[in-house]
Amino acid sequence: MSGRIIAGGVDLDRDALTARGEQVAAGLAAMGVREGDVIAVLLRNGMPYLEIIQACKRLGCYYCPINWHYTADDVAFLANDSGAKLLIAEDDLWREVRAALPAGLPVLRVAGGVDAGFEANNVDANDYEAWRNAQSRHDGPLVAPRGHMAYTSGTTGRPKGVVRQPFPVERLAEHLAAVEAVVEQAYGLRQGSRALLPAPVYHSAPSVFAQVALRVCDTLVLMPRFDPVEVLRLIEQHRIDTIYLVPIMYVRLLKLDAGTRASFDLSSLRFVASTGAPCAPELKRAMIDWLGPVVHETYASSEAGMVTAIDSHEALAKPGSAGRPIGPAQVRIYAEDGSVCAPGQIGRIHVRQPAYADFTYRNHPEARQAVERDGLIGLGDLGYVDEDGYLFVCDRESDLVISGGVNIYPAEIEHHLMQYPGVADCAVFGVPDPEFGERLLGLVQPAPEAALDVEAAMQWLSSRIARYKVPRELQLRQALPRDDNGKIAKRRLRAAFWEGQARKV
Repeated sequence: MSGRIIAGGVDLDRDALTARGEQVAAGLAAMGVREGDVIAVLLRNGMPYLEIIQACKRLGCYYCPINWHYTADDVAFLANDSGAKLLIAEDDLWREVRAALPAGLPVLRVAGGVDAGFEANNVDANDYEAWRNAQSRHDGPLVAPRGHMAYTSGTTGRPKGVVRQPFPVERLAEHLAAVEAVVEQAYGLRQGSRALLPAPVYHSAPSVFAQVALRVCDTLVLMPRFDPVEVLRLIEQHRIDTIYLVPIMYVRLLKLDAGTRASFDLSSLRFVASTGAPCAPELKRAMIDWLGPVVHETYASSEAGMVTAIDSHEALAKPGSAGRPIGPAQVRIYAEDGSVCAPGQIGRIHVRQPAYADFTYRNHPEARQAVERDGLIGLGDLGYVDEDGYLFVCDRESDLVISGGVNIYPAEIEHHLMQYPGVADCAVFGVPDPEFGERLLGLVQPAPEAALDVEAAMQWLSSRIARYKVPRELQLRQALPRDDNGKIAKRRLRAAFWEGQARKV
């Protein structure tokens, strides 16, 4: 059946999902949601998430995806900073964070995540399916669809919401065509694709993948969670030709024994898309050896969109490269003095993808101005472009760690660690990890005569920050090296662990 959408045990055709989205849009509009408003979403992968994406696009409002691994304080910050008109959350997730939520924030609760129930603050409890089906289809005028409002810390500071400006309705067809051309080259999605998405929609790239797949794919299968054997089974069952993966998923797929991998027919695969974290050349080579030349990688950001792409043949010829610009995208490398770097010269990477509308940071227009140079956006990365125009990302200006495709900001962890009794100073940074790409390491300088128990310190951290932000290891150091300005020489500490590695991020 053409136009199938499969998620959370529910199998719909495209028209049925569109109708659900229209009904949810009507229900939200009745609650006062208007064009340009923000809906915060705290859901696991499932059909309700896809319905909400459709509804928000129909209403012309933004949805702010929230990582359901976040602490209650993290969720409350995003709900408040985004200016969300309401929060849509799975019941068990809502119960974990409700005490921290802004007072008066309406909450729509989805029980179980799959059409099991729906409640709203100050609204009588209803069965979700009954609530949705009781709505008429939204009859409002055509408006410019918004997308997700992704939160990113960029190079510094607390997370900032990336608010992309809408295109005028009269230019909508032109805009969608331009975006879909970029997405086809970066993610392989095109008219008639059969796509599989095993990554959480709360991340920016999977969210974009889902939005476009809902428009162009004949089949979209949204997995509730990543499971390597289930991925292979679904590829075979649905003759999947396009899939989104991140490098940590590559690692776990390759860990399957040869017999298991060989027992599934994966011949339908045409395009394996990856972004969100750099992929080690040896890991990419192993995937190509297994699946053939179908593996693609993209350099992208929530702010700039998808900028470069590289296919399997290019990756084998240019190991470690992030590829060349997609379509009209621009990549420019600036030296310390502001001049443009020559080929092979490392500097600050600035980019622009004209297919995407401009953006601002929610509540931080000055931060938006700070990342721009000559109309290009700086992502906080260092790298170079070779003589053939291929981009190589060498390092990051910030201390951002990408572990398993998840952005982690050490400054937050260090802030908490410094409050632990007996800690005089500390440094947290990423070190190489064969599975996650990077893992967190914390170096702790004890106060004089303090007897620090590192296991106790890690458990204490786990009670204050999300578990994925807790370093895998804490090491005690009697003294931490410092630069001339008195700050801990974190770059020197980090370099010792990355020595001899083929990549530096």
